[in-house]
Amino acid sequence: MLSKRLAGTAAICLLLAAGATACGDDKTSATKLDTAKLSAEEIQKKAKDALAGAGSVKVVGEIAGADADGKKVTLDLVLDTQGHCKGNIAMPGMGKFEVLGDGKQVYLKPDAEFLSNVAGGGEDGAKAAELFKGRYISGVQDDPEMKDFTTLCNLKDLSKSFTEDNDASNITKGSAGTVNGVKTFSVKSKESDGGETVLHVATEGTPYPVRIEKTGKEGGRMDFSEIDKAVTVQAPPADQVIDYSKFKSEATTA
Repeated sequence: MLSKRLAGTAAICLLLAAGATACGDDKTSATKLDTAKLSAEEIQKKAKDALAGAGSVKVVGEIAGADADGKKVTLDLVLDTQGHCKGNIAMPGMGKFEVLGDGKQVYLKPDAEFLSNVAGGGEDGAKAAELFKGRYISGVQDDPEMKDFTTLCNLKDLSKSFTEDNDASNITKGSAGTVNGVKTFSVKSKESDGGETVLHVATEGTPYPVRIEKTGKEGGRMDFSEIDKAVTVQAPPADQVIDYSKFKSEATTA
């Protein structure tokens, strides 16, 4: 089912983001993170507080897919606190789709492979791919199974998930390093599935997280950058949009 696969992917994205989101920044100042005096928990808290104050961010990375076959879901998104977002998500074995959020609606634009898979492949899949070619799907946030996409497009919701997360345990200090040209210091935490999450935090300027890496069955890596850059999104023309409920009905009968 389309809704089940998409909702599952969104949940994975949000879980990774909530566990320890990573953000990079172009801002610099004389302020430096005193990693020698601060505990691992204090460094992590500073990163959470910094993220809570961010206005926008770019997220690029890959995470484990819904199927435990080693394939990765890839994301390339920019989003802000006003519900504006744009980018692409590719799902292993399903295809990919463009995401647009204008602050009121979230729109998805699936590619031909995705549309074909929704309709079951074969001749029916080919018909669905042609029928909905170039069209956006609206109303996903009104469907209970799809509401996670609203959160995916709103930095306030993601930041809230991050700052309220209390599941990480055994938080320890890592080491100094450089990620995407940003000087960082890492903190590590153990996960319930046996994996380890490593959070890389900027040590100069605002202590935004820069990268998150997670090992284990649900492992992956996310890089965050372009903090506080304006996100401009224009809703697609009405004649290129179809409502999600109508799409589900017509896709299965194409």
